[in-house]
Amino acid sequence: MPATIKKRLSAVACDLLSASALKLGTHVDKLVEDFEAGWQPETTDYSRKLVEFCSSKALNEMCLNIGEKISDGSLSRFTYNMMLACVMPDSADEDSNDECVAKEKEERKIPRKETEEQDEIPLFYSDLMPLLVDNEPSVGEDAFVWLGSLFPLVAEVVNGRFTFETLTAPTGNRLHFPAYDKFLKEIDKCIKHLQKQATPKGVELADDEFILHVEGTASTQRVVRHIGATSWPGRLTLTNYALYFEAMGVLSYEDAFKIDLSKDIDHHLKSGATGPWGAPLFDKAIIYESPDLSESVILEFPEITSSTRRDHWLSLSKEVMLLHQFLNKFKIESPIQAWEMHSRTILGIIRLHAAREMLRISPPNPTKFLIFALFYELPKGDYVLEEIAKGLKNANSCRACSASSILRSLNASQQSIALTEVKEEPAGESGSVSGQTDNFSTLESAINQAREEEKETFIAKATTEGLKEEGIGDNILVLKEQLRPLMNVVPLFQDIVQWKQPATTLLVIITTLVIIYKEWFHQAVAAFLLWVVAKMLKARRENVRDNLNKIVVSIASDQTTIKSIVSAQQGFITVRDIVMTMTIATMKIQSILVSRTNKHANSVMLVMVGLAMLVAVVPLKFIVMATTVYYFVMTSKLGKYIANDRGNRRLKEWWESIPVVPVEIEDKASNIGK
Repeated sequence: MPATIKKRLSAVACDLLSASALKLGTHVDKLVEDFEAGWQPETTDYSRKLVEFCSSKALNEMCLNIGEKISDGSLSRFTYNMMLACVMPDSADEDSNDECVAKEKEERKIPRKETEEQDEIPLFYSDLMPLLVDNEPSVGEDAFVWLGSLFPLVAEVVNGRFTFETLTAPTGNRLHFPAYDKFLKEIDKCIKHLQKQATPKGVELADDEFILHVEGTASTQRVVRHIGATSWPGRLTLTNYALYFEAMGVLSYEDAFKIDLSKDIDHHLKSGATGPWGAPLFDKAIIYESPDLSESVILEFPEITSSTRRDHWLSLSKEVMLLHQFLNKFKIESPIQAWEMHSRTILGIIRLHAAREMLRISPPNPTKFLIFALFYELPKGDYVLEEIAKGLKNANSCRACSASSILRSLNASQQSIALTEVKEEPAGESGSVSGQTDNFSTLESAINQAREEEKETFIAKATTEGLKEEGIGDNILVLKEQLRPLMNVVPLFQDIVQWKQPATTLLVIITTLVIIYKEWFHQAVAAFLLWVVAKMLKARRENVRDNLNKIVVSIASDQTTIKSIVSAQQGFITVRDIVMTMTIATMKIQSILVSRTNKHANSVMLVMVGLAMLVAVVPLKFIVMATTVYYFVMTSKLGKYIANDRGNRRLKEWWESIPVVPVEIEDKASNIGK
């Protein structure tokens, strides 16, 4: 290695270049010459670009045989050193990093006061996670995501930041080598475990169909399918195309029932409650609904306390369904591109399995490791999915470290397309891979925007959690308190209608008639909206938000227990009377419409014919103006003087004389609707 280069690079970068040359069977000087042949002097970050160039070439060589290198730890050590060298490629970066490490050690000596949030951390984090932490330099989020862009086995560049946050939450958002090494080995172990799973009975998997999860076997927890009042335990298998349920027979499993998740139809997966004889007692089931099925498919995942298993299966199944919806929506018709997206999804699910094995006592949130389940929920996530589709069409699926190539290298896939149509580029000609990060600028911008929106949404949702936990009584009181400003407008409206302020009432009448006559409805709505904006600006200028830190709602009552019971009974009677009145009114209207009594039906038809002729001849605005004037006149002193209750009395008598169809309550469903 040239002395000038060695002096410029950090110690870890020099070691990485030497290891890269050794794996490629060449000298460091030759790697530097190849790099400088395409180097532009005006470009900055010479050291980092050199590290990326050399390590990427060596990584492509290692990707041809990943399994053995994961087992002996060489792959995890090399890729971890790549992240370290990416963080501090220059010697100056190494000096500043040493200062930061020394400062952290000094801070650790100072006893810190534990917060309430730290008190709630499970014992798992304080007992086991220190075993995965050492005194070596650790890496941060940016280096982890950068490695994911080159080596998708470790992380998916799209959700790498979410994965990193979840993995490193117990260790202060820093990734240490023991934890990273264990993560890679768990990934390899999960892949080998899935390869050993039996194919569902009576099913021939497609060439590109990969088993992603299996439960219901002798060594795993039970899965139960509910059909009506009957329950059938069995084995459930998830692939990247479908769910297969095999009911347990006497000696073996029956033929598998297939739930096709790849169809382009309006099908849904949701959580649900179920139990013995179909009673919704336990919220531990998933429900699949499809127009192709006459009834829903209900699968229960029994466990003693939480519904973690159900949530895990629901997330994985939704991920597969959303994968195929994504391919159909963005018209990914190329088999190579479609399989690359399948491979990225499969690796995401495998990483989730590995993380759950590492964090058994406190399982991670599944969506943080999945692509579609995450970005279909995140605000602005649709922008990210659009960028993924664009990048997928422009991506090179032939390189040795693509997701599909990694699966093939691990013998996890015998996909025919990947073996026949894809020609891998030689490992030595893939040096341009180090520049791939330039192609992710738009995608990274969309991801950052989604993350910021997620943080804002999380804070906003946190403010409503307390209200959701309250009962219906407290929510009614809060709603009543919120509607109090609106209720204050009611007395003002009553004063206007009852002519208690004649000048204001005349002004309202004239304004209403002018708006109706001139047909200024659009202008009136616009004026109302501008008035609301003015009120908002006034509230901002007066800093009302600073005074509105919380809403105090009093639930105290000066009534005795007996009075409270009587008030509750009166409220119940009032609600009952309202429901009864509405029921009788609808039944009377039905009697008129079907002419149960010709007298009443003829009267209604004559009135409707007269109104139809009036509306056909007279412009609607004049009818509305006349109605407005009539209403205000009848509420004035003149209206009360000329008012005659005889018409209202006759109308009431006419309404009460309408008979209704007799009602018969039955507990059988055979005659309902006849």
